Amino acid sequence: MLSINPKDISIPKLHSYMLGAVAPRPIAFASTMDKDGNPNLSPFSFFNVFSSNPPLMIFSPNRKGRDNTTKDTHENVKEVGEVVINVVNYDIVQQMSLSSTAYPKGVNEFEKAGLTMLPSELVKPFRVAESPVQFECKVREVIELGQEGGAGNLILCEVVKMHIKESVLDENGNIDQHKIDLVSRMGGNWYGRSKQGIFEVPKPLAVLGIGIDQIPDSIRWSKVLTGNDLGKLGTVERLPSSDEINEFVNNSIEIKSVLSAADEIKVHQKAQEFLNNNEVLSAWKVLLAK
Repeated sequence: MLSINPKDISIPKLHSYMLGAVAPRPIAFASTMDKDGNPNLSPFSFFNVFSSNPPLMIFSPNRKGRDNTTKDTHENVKEVGEVVINVVNYDIVQQMSLSSTAYPKGVNEFEKAGLTMLPSELVKPFRVAESPVQFECKVREVIELGQEGGAGNLILCEVVKMHIKESVLDENGNIDQHKIDLVSRMGGNWYGRSKQGIFEVPKPLAVLGIGIDQIPDSIRWSKVLTGNDLGKLGTVERLPSSDEINEFVNNSIEIKSVLSAADEIKVHQKAQEFLNNNEVLSAWKVLLAK
């Protein structure tokens, strides 16, 4: 057995071991707002429920290991002591992942991730309309665990109002785990889903994806492509050039056939096939081909 003193290995390696071993973890999709009213949306898997009476939850936006900076969520809850914790189900997992991109402060992750801002009733931050359960919370306390990179910041939240979509309830009014279809965080790029087991969502942190807000309307409002499909499309840093698209089309008889039919549904279905195989650039080339 490998025995390790945490002080003898790097913080990234320790982080990797801990997250790989302590899993699956629920995801707090935290919506906050700064003192100027700018919304922010970010997911955190250092999260759980800790009390029912009073109803308390805790999540932790850690200090960044690369540069020891704090996250906007951490700063926002200190400025405005309120947060909405939205749960994440499979239908929005790719959009949730896209929102974790390190966009500059002031960029609205709701817009980048193509999610709907729903006004809350008792707190200032918006809810995620697509989330099946949303918890409006008042922040009781922020406990900063350290000042070095990787240190956690415990956000102790009291639930003041819950919103549950009736579509996820069973005949007795309880949440049906099959209907709600929650996802959980594992180690690395891996996630868990009770219906499917584990699946992979590549981290979008290496580049600044264009976001769903930059996807042309004819694609964004597709009758075929799902929110998860759009989430994948939004991760690219740039769109393929005309030369790249032409080369792709000219090298494939199948793609030429799909495009010659001039049927938008078939084109979007072909793009969806590429997305299901995580071939995002190929999907874009099909969608943008003339």
